[in-house]
Amino acid sequence: MSPAPVSASPADSDLVRAARGLPVSRTPVWFMRQAGRSLPEYRALRAGTAMLAACQDPDLVTEITLQPVRRHQVDAAILFSDIVLPLVVAGVDIEIKPGVGPVVANPVRTVADVDALPDLEPERLSFLQTAVRQLVAELGATPLIGFAGAPFTLATYLIEGGPSKEHARTKAFMYAEPEAWARLLQRLSVSATTFLTAQVDAGASAVQLFDSWAGVLSAADYAERVLPHSRAVFDGLGEGRAGEDRVPRIHFGVGTGELLPLIGDAGADVVGVDWRVPLDEAARRVGPARSLQGNLDPAVLLADRETVDREVRRVVQQASTARGHIFNLGHGVLPDTDPDVLTHVAALVHELTAQ
Repeated sequence: MSPAPVSASPADSDLVRAARGLPVSRTPVWFMRQAGRSLPEYRALRAGTAMLAACQDPDLVTEITLQPVRRHQVDAAILFSDIVLPLVVAGVDIEIKPGVGPVVANPVRTVADVDALPDLEPERLSFLQTAVRQLVAELGATPLIGFAGAPFTLATYLIEGGPSKEHARTKAFMYAEPEAWARLLQRLSVSATTFLTAQVDAGASAVQLFDSWAGVLSAADYAERVLPHSRAVFDGLGEGRAGEDRVPRIHFGVGTGELLPLIGDAGADVVGVDWRVPLDEAARRVGPARSLQGNLDPAVLLADRETVDREVRRVVQQASTARGHIFNLGHGVLPDTDPDVLTHVAALVHELTAQ
């Protein structure tokens, strides 16, 4: 394969430099969910293999992760995985149902359920480290981003039993059982740290913590009941591999406009921004100490080329006040997206920002 030659090593790539607020040769680009449903080669490869099984097959993980780097010439790969995988590996009975999402066989509804959850043992993650090592060898100078779900978002799946719009059971448990809630998120923070540490130790150049559903919370509830546990994940990663600066940390949530400063305070080097908040306003809210990632609306990619180009230019321009910028979508690639549009967007961002 031939990923875009932007540096001699992942540690000096534009993505890692942008995350640290250092000068770059051009704005780095990658897309959340760049590997997966929008790619015909992915659908062909995954045919007949369940999602969670694919996530635990190092050779499949390697090939699926590499597919969009080859096709789109993006500036980073993100590990092909699933947000609930650490729970599954630990022993929680979860099935990903097509058209629905993760479904938990025995949801957490009581204090006893919290205490009965199995721990994620590091030795169960050998498949993950094998995949990461294979990817690092294949990617060369292109960085690999590690992946994990944040404690709050994983708690929502466990308590709701699956995807939810209101997350009412989750918030009710949070309010009614504060001690059990704290224990649950503490356990999930340890699990996320274990999952990310395995990836960093195997060679990942950056990590992203997805708190997909944190936007359902008020700023006060997030600060008191969630932020300390997300901070524990980042703190648990330490300073990275010996002899190197710490691996950059990206923190992303959906609908988190009112939480952006807090998301940064959890320990992020980069705050991911969804499409609802312009990046110049996001830069004001987050402050000069952190870079930004985002934030093209994924639906724009379904529009005509003139609209796509206009919106890409707008995002690039609005990011100019940020400490550093990693171009991305405001959430994941939609399944109906034409892959050629993603390739075009990556090339256009590179063209607009080349130094």
